[in-house]
Amino acid sequence: MNSVKIGICGLGTVGSGAVNVLGRNADEINARAGCEIVISQIGARRDNPACDLGDISVSRDIFDVAENPEIDILVELIGGTTVAKELVLKAIANGKHVVTANKALIAEFGNEIFAAATEKGVTVAYEAAVAGGIPIIKALREGLSANHIEWLAGIINGTGNFILTEMRDKGRDFADVLKEAQELGYAEADPTFDVEGIDAAHKLVILASLAFGMPLQFDKVFTEGISKIAPQDVTYAQELGYRIKHLGIASRSSENSDTSNGGIALRVHPTLIPEKRLIANVDGVMNAVLVNGDAVGPTLYYGPGAGAEPTASSVIADVVDLARTLTAAPEHRVPHLGFQADKLNDLDILPISEVETAYYLRLSALDAPGVLSKVTQILSDAKISVEAVIQKEPGAGEDHVPLIILTDRVIEKSLDSAVTQIQQMDSIEGEITKIRVESLG
Repeated sequence: MNSVKIGICGLGTVGSGAVNVLGRNADEINARAGCEIVISQIGARRDNPACDLGDISVSRDIFDVAENPEIDILVELIGGTTVAKELVLKAIANGKHVVTANKALIAEFGNEIFAAATEKGVTVAYEAAVAGGIPIIKALREGLSANHIEWLAGIINGTGNFILTEMRDKGRDFADVLKEAQELGYAEADPTFDVEGIDAAHKLVILASLAFGMPLQFDKVFTEGISKIAPQDVTYAQELGYRIKHLGIASRSSENSDTSNGGIALRVHPTLIPEKRLIANVDGVMNAVLVNGDAVGPTLYYGPGAGAEPTASSVIADVVDLARTLTAAPEHRVPHLGFQADKLNDLDILPISEVETAYYLRLSALDAPGVLSKVTQILSDAKISVEAVIQKEPGAGEDHVPLIILTDRVIEKSLDSAVTQIQQMDSIEGEITKIRVESLG
């Protein structure tokens, strides 16, 4: 049996997981690959007691791996973008295939990296960059290749999903649950990337490029986090038959675009989903991606979105794929973004103001005759239909009451114009909360 030599750069959570899984399941992995996959070298600043390296060569300089002429596949697991980009481009320049779990690297620099790889006749694989152990990249790139993808929506950040689940199940507020998430290791000391949607935006732009055959455009993703979600919003959503999830959504919106190719909406934000939908019942740190294709209909992909061995599972799957195709001509390999590079389309990315969806509004309104009718009149004048209204009783000594409104679908700029008028009413106190609503059906 021939051997394929890999070099792993980074020996943190995922790197150690990859070493352990490759060692434990070597016979099955090699049988699937049709060759012996050998860890020939590791580049890491320090060892990790979570794995036994045996007699594997270790270098404290990760670039030694990229320069090693014996390495066939470099596995980049160091994270970040600056050094990682330099490492990956060096490996490509030296004719090595690359496997990476780095979503930020692919989302922000993937176009450049893929172009360099194509020029050198090598492949960059990145299954582990989105949704950890869920093989969603392969599903979009290969399993659903017969379909015209109409839209996809995903819970693609476990930290945010854990926080919203705890807020719903236990009535806790955001700050309290975030602190616990940090203590459990689900959230970083600086949780901005998770709770403000940046991590999910990195993943969404990768999924969208695969689904719609377009270059990666991270800078055009509308991003909104969950830090402003209040416990009462979670409660009122349940009263209306919904659950709040932090979703990444990519959809075709040709009816709202002036371009011949149609428009694509790329957005990450809290979303009300009907509680009976499968994706609404994905809780804790789990991830799920719902994809709707014209031929297959809706398909749901569910599983752990992070962790040492789940992510290592995807990393090693990429290694196996590359090992199988090392002798294949570059033009016979699966393209980086699923579509042939010269067939990618520069589709128009819609601004959030042009996106159409339904809305949940929460207002603090004066408990007086005529206030509700004036609010609904403003919405009616803007041609916005109201689907449901909840008006709560005032608390002791309070003269304002929570007013919750669920609208029909409307272009966001029309909704925002109406909300501005409502906000200016003397009978409305404080900021109006707005959360988008999707049926996903």
